[in-house]
Amino acid sequence: MSFTRFAARRLAEMIVTLLCASFVVFGAMYLAPGSPASFLLSGRSASPEALAAISAQYHLDDPFFVRYLRWLGDMAQGDFGRSITYRTDVSGLLADRLPTTLLLIAMALVVVVVVGLLLGRLAAVRGGATDSAVLVTTTFAVGAPSFVAAVLLQALFAVKLGWFPSGGAGEGLFDQLWHLTLPAIALALYLIGLLARVTRSAMLEALDSEHVTVARSRGVPERQVVRRHAFRNSLGTVLTTGGLIVSTLLVCTILVESAFGIGGIGQLLELSTSTKDFPTVQAISLIIVALFMIVNLIVDLLLPLVDPRITLGSRRSSA
Repeated sequence: MSFTRFAARRLAEMIVTLLCASFVVFGAMYLAPGSPASFLLSGRSASPEALAAISAQYHLDDPFFVRYLRWLGDMAQGDFGRSITYRTDVSGLLADRLPTTLLLIAMALVVVVVVGLLLGRLAAVRGGATDSAVLVTTTFAVGAPSFVAAVLLQALFAVKLGWFPSGGAGEGLFDQLWHLTLPAIALALYLIGLLARVTRSAMLEALDSEHVTVARSRGVPERQVVRRHAFRNSLGTVLTTGGLIVSTLLVCTILVESAFGIGGIGQLLELSTSTKDFPTVQAISLIIVALFMIVNLIVDLLLPLVDPRITLGSRRSSA
């Protein structure tokens, strides 16, 4: 499949998926009990005139599809609405909090890739006691939920040892990196175990392949066999887990940010959901869906570069 056809098809798929996701995101909030007006009034009684003014301001009396189409048109123009809880534009809230979340996810992703690939490669190449140690370690990592890991790391390294801050996002780049170190590790722990196991399995399969046997029979040094044949050929399999890794990071950041009191969009989503802040929840949910689709598109584009045996779109068609 040519790149132009592939890009056009994926763009069309992304538009359709975003439209479907937007409908689900918009409608799901209205299925929950309660109403935005009740949260705006904070339990206080109000006159019919006041309720009518609130409904008119937020278009609560309009038919569902009218509200949805108006919201969709505003979203397409970058207008995410006005937060019911914070009484300010949602776009401003996202602009203030999104960089912190993206930095946290980027730090966690670096930890996952570096440590996960290293552990998986060591387990596959060395075997024996090293392989057993990696399997035990990754079993523990996979079995530790992000929230539990956050609490344990916070209690040990922040409260007891005092090596890291116990909460907050810090100010300035270096201070932020210091504050987000423990949250990034807590966020990455589960995925390190997952990526290490995937890497180990892919490399073991590559090491048992025919072309590796031929390379060894020709006297190619073992280090080159591992690097050029086994590790490189396993990257295609490893890369296909990229979408799962990023989606897990996007979801788990909500728990980690809450545990460490980080003012990112994860914590904002949790607070907005509890107060039924419709515009904020809808905007964040749709952004998460869009980020997930973009990551999957990037993975599909990178696969042929990592493994020439894979053509554009083949991962999707063979799945």
